[in-house]
Amino acid sequence: MNKILTISVLLICVTVHGQLTVMVSPPKVTGQKAVVELTMTNDLTNEVKSARAICLLLDEQGKMVGQSTKWVIGQNKTHIDPKGESKFDFVITTPQPLASSNLTAKVIFSRVILDGGKFANPQDVTAIKSIK
Repeated sequence: MNKILTISVLLICVTVHGQLTVMVSPPKVTGQKAVVELTMTNDLTNEVKSARAICLLLDEQGKMVGQSTKWVIGQNKTHIDPKGESKFDFVITTPQPLASSNLTAKVIFSRVILDGGKFANPQDVTAIKSIK
């Protein structure tokens, strides 16, 4: 029974090579709105059909001052072929005006879906780098 379970798990697991590299630009602030540009490059061997991410806006003490969760790939946006690139702008609005200096963006991927509907572990396949 254990052998069958182990083989089943191995067959279900997605084998991916490479990464989905994400470059996070510094936030551009205007009043109560911040825009964080993501540039994503697919270095995986599979097409990325969709991906969902959370963008946290942090002040100089590391306190969260805003957040947004969006489908950054797929869900009415184009997929990314292997070796392809895509851009996405996170727009974060807050009830109060934002200080325009010393804000940073932290991006965390919560879901990555590859060609054929296969789920990939976001922590294993994403490489997130902040542009200073």
